[in-house]
Parts: sequence; structure tokens; C-alpha cells
Amino acid sequence: MTLSEQVFTPPQRDDVIPVLATERLVLRAPRRSDVKAIATLVNDRRIAANTARIPHPYAIENAEQFIAAVNKREGEASFVIALDGAPIGVCSVDPREDGPELGYWLGVPYWGRGFATEAVRALIDYAFGDLEHGTLISGARVNNPASRRVLEKCGFQWTGVRRSRIRAINSAAPVDRFRLDRGLWASLKSWGRANRAV
Repeated sequence: MTLSEQVFTPPQRDDVIPVLATERLVLRAPRRSDVKAIATLVNDRRIAANTARIPHPYAIENAEQFIAAVNKREGEASFVIALDGAPIGVCSVDPREDGPELGYWLGVPYWGRGFATEAVRALIDYAFGDLEHGTLISGARVNNPASRRVLEKCGFQWTGVRRSRIRAINSAAPVDRFRLDRGLWASLKSWGRANRAV
């Protein structure tokens, strides 16, 4: 077969999603082998009720649809959060009308151990560093103080409350909205380096 006869297949968006490593976690592109783990973890009403778009109940078919559609849109960067090779959650930067939005969820057995903060910090560094975003927005339901603390520990500043549609409860609920800009992120990064040097 000559070069002109070969069929060119453009790279898929998930081919350009890097692997991000933290002290305990690996963030990587979701893959088909993650379907069962994702469906098992996210099929918990406590997770779905605190996210905008996750349905409840959540079946294998939902996870298959997620894997088939993820990282296909320009500007989208979604990662599986893995601990010792096993998926424990998902985090992403998603293009929106009002700016790129950071979102995440962790399986309930992994709550309260600092994994969300660790993953979100890595994702923020990627969003401002590699993706060169100027700002990030995010949200947490007002009845979800743990998620709010994650955002605040990562430097996000509260901007107000608005009602957002929550698919799992088939209704709108009040959501605290947050914003982080590149300048604050850069300051926090440099303060962290200065503190470690002392």
C-alpha cells in the first residue's frame, strides 16, 4: 500500500489528554475498561444529587454513553481519577457559555480522604498551564459543604448563589458559584513554593 492509498484517521480528542500524576493519584483519559467501575461508583444518589448532569439510577449503558462521548468536543478535558490503577471518580474542565467549568465527583468510599482536593489541584494546574485558560468557574450545591471546602482549598472565590437544574432530582436547587482566575492561581502557586523553601 502506498502512502497515498493509506487512510488517514485523525487523532481522537482523548488521544491528546495527558496523564497527570499527583502524590497518590493518576488522572488519565477515560477508557472502555472503566465502564463497570464508573457505573458502580456513580450509581449512588448522593453523588448524582450533587451534580448537574448525572442521572439516577446510573446504569452500565450510561457509563458506556459517557465513555463514547467524552473528550470529543473542543476545549473539553475529562479525566478518570485512579488510585492504585482503579477508578475512584472523574474530573473535568468543560467549555461553557460563561467560561470553562471545573467539575468532579468521587465514589462515596473515597470521600473525606483529600482525594478530591488533590485531583482538583492537578486539574487546575493543567487548565491554567497547558490549556492556558484565564479563569475557571465551578459550583457546589449549598447543602454540600465538603465540595465547597474542596473549591475553597484550591483557591476558588465565592461569587454568589444561583438555581441550577439537577438531573437526578428532576428539579432546580441552589448552587454556590465560584471563580478562580489565573493571577490568583499563579500567586497561590508561588506562595506554596516559598513556604516549602523555608
